[in-house]
Amino acid sequence: MTDSAAFVVTLSCPDRPGIVHAVAGALLEAGCNIADSQQYGSPSTGNFFMRVEATTSSTQADLTAALRPVAESFGMTWQINPVAEKVRTIILCSKDAHCLNDLLFQQRSGTLPIEVPAIVSNHRDLESLAEFYGIPFHHIPVTPDTKPQAEAALLKLIAEHDVELTVLARYMQVLSNDLCTELNGKAINIHHSFLPSFKGAKPYHQAHARGVKIIGATAHYVTADLDEGPIIEQEVIRVDHARTAAQFVQMGRDVEGRTLAQAVQWHAEHRVLLDGTRTVVFN
Repeated sequence: MTDSAAFVVTLSCPDRPGIVHAVAGALLEAGCNIADSQQYGSPSTGNFFMRVEATTSSTQADLTAALRPVAESFGMTWQINPVAEKVRTIILCSKDAHCLNDLLFQQRSGTLPIEVPAIVSNHRDLESLAEFYGIPFHHIPVTPDTKPQAEAALLKLIAEHDVELTVLARYMQVLSNDLCTELNGKAINIHHSFLPSFKGAKPYHQAHARGVKIIGATAHYVTADLDEGPIIEQEVIRVDHARTAAQFVQMGRDVEGRTLAQAVQWHAEHRVLLDGTRTVVFN
């Protein structure tokens, strides 16, 4: 008897009656037992979203064959991913260690379902941290004159390592429009502010100057519009008038690490679906 394997099916399409019934029927045909199913119909865009986790003794090819007619009938964008398969992830960083360390610690602890074949930085400050976790470190300096070559080197690494997700863990470089397009829906950035407020450089200092009472962090997909990509996760903490801008920065570090790690986990578990400029997160 063939052992059962778990798969996650994610899909989106224009909303209309019969989608859940058709998907469930196709999964039954493939010998699946549905362990979890979530769906959402967006009233603003008219799109339908679904995430199903199922176990079956059938192969992924069998599952694909069973679902393909349904997907074509409803005009679906869809994926099937084995639950046990970790998402190959490259991490970009600069000088701040907290987000990178959080990701690597959780990955090593087994709580983050990613595999990290490479770390890339425009500085050497975090090379020793990469060595501690036993992950190859690639120093790719970036200047205005060398940016195209640096991004080409990054894309080469992504291709060589069969990378599915790129994470900007406080990587203090703005990606070119072409690179953002290449990585659309496959790159996550952490912004050390509660977007859409205080975009751009030194957001904590901007927030301090405005006398805000909460600060936070936002994990979002990277787009050509700086700090305006679809938001995956946000978290905030309270502050008061007695805190300095430097204390804002210090207090924000823990929030940034947690927020980025949560967004990466949800993406790696195939819980995030794009709905235009927004996301649907099945959590």
